[in-house]
Amino acid sequence: MKWSEILEDKTLVDLPYKIEQDQWGNIVMSPASNKHGFIQTLLSMMLGQHSDSGTAFVECSVQTSKGVKVADVIWASRQFFQNNGLETPYQSAPEICIEIRSPSNSMAELEEKKELYFARGAREVWICDESGQIHFYNHISAIDSSKIFATFPCDISDKIEDAGGHAPSI
Repeated sequence: MKWSEILEDKTLVDLPYKIEQDQWGNIVMSPASNKHGFIQTLLSMMLGQHSDSGTAFVECSVQTSKGVKVADVIWASRQFFQNNGLETPYQSAPEICIEIRSPSNSMAELEEKKELYFARGAREVWICDESGQIHFYNHISAIDSSKIFATFPCDISDKIEDAGGHAPSI
């Protein structure tokens, strides 16, 4: 099945799951919690505050060698958007791809996605666990902090804990 067919399938529109595609064209779904969505929004808002030279958004589809993968959050430069617009799925990865590790994710799955994003041109991949710890990677190895956003915190647990039903405060 092609990604465009998945997007147009009316039976898939309101599923409460994240949909991706494997290398054989099969649909892969994983449930997302409200906490997961909250962290997506929080990271996207924080990225927006750290940069006026690009844009962050959630649920970004990227065509990889193993099907279409959907990054939880991305940040892309103006140049990326000039080159790619809102193409769906992107044939190249935005500069930063972020995955939020849910209980249903294995580290092996996230490691594979990380490598797939790098193979498509991502400069950094971040993996954030649901407690708010962020791990940064470049195409070679783990790094202590983002090189694109040097002041971005590696721990956002205080912002998650403070939520207590309130809108994210950044």
